[in-house]
Amino acid sequence: MNCKSEAIVLHALKYGDSRLVVDLFTRQEGRLSFIVPLPRTPRAKLRKQYFQPLTLLYIESNLRPQAELHHLKDASLLTPLTSLLGDPTKLSIALFIAEFLYHALRSEQQNAPLFDYVRSSIEWLDGRDADYANFHLVFLMRLSRFLGFYPNLDNYTDGCYYDLRAATFCPSPPLHRDFLFPEDAARIQLLMRMDFPTMHLFRLSHTDRNRILDTLLLYYRLHIPAFPELRSLAVLQQLYADE
Repeated sequence: MNCKSEAIVLHALKYGDSRLVVDLFTRQEGRLSFIVPLPRTPRAKLRKQYFQPLTLLYIESNLRPQAELHHLKDASLLTPLTSLLGDPTKLSIALFIAEFLYHALRSEQQNAPLFDYVRSSIEWLDGRDADYANFHLVFLMRLSRFLGFYPNLDNYTDGCYYDLRAATFCPSPPLHRDFLFPEDAARIQLLMRMDFPTMHLFRLSHTDRNRILDTLLLYYRLHIPAFPELRSLAVLQQLYADE
C-alpha cells in the first residue's frame, strides 16, 4: 500500500554498512519502522541528515501488511528546524524527547491529535531563543492527556496526596506505595497550570526541575509496561545546574 504522510523521526540505527533502520511516528499510520539505504551521492533523495532525532518529514512509503520493516520511497523536510540540533541545550532536550517518545509511542496507532501536539511542540522549541527551561516537563505532562492518563484536578486541595496509579488527587494516602506526598503533589498541580508560553513565569530550581522529572518518569512507567531507563536522562539532568 502506498502511503504519503507527515512524520517525526524518533530513532535511527545503522544497519550494516549501507542502510539505516529508522523509526518514525507518522500522522497517517502511527508508529512505523523503515529500512533506508544510505545515500551514495549528494543528489540522493534520502539524505542521512533527514533522520536526525525529531526531524519533521513528509514521506512517501510502501507499506506491506504484517511487515516489521517497510520501504521508504521518498522523504523531504516538512519544517526545517533551524536551531534544535545546533544549540547544545536544545539538542540535549531534543535527544531526551526523541528517546522518550521512541519508548512511549512504540505501539501507538494512528492518532492525528497526538501527532499534531508533538509536531507543534517541536516547532515551538525550535523557534524559541530563551525561556524554555521547563519545556520537557510541560511536554511530558501534557503528552499524558493523549495517552489516557492525564491527572484529574477535580479533587485537588492544599495538603492532599496524589495517587499515581489512579491519576487523581486524594485526601489521604491510597493503600499502595505508588503515591506522592503533599509537597510533591503540589508540584504536579503547579505543573498542570503551565503551558509553553507562560511556563517561564514559574520559577523552578535545578533540584525542583529534576525532582519533577523523576516523578513524571515514574508516572509513565506505571502506565506504560516495560518503560525503560533512558540513556539521555543523565545529560538532561545536568542542564541549568548553575542556576
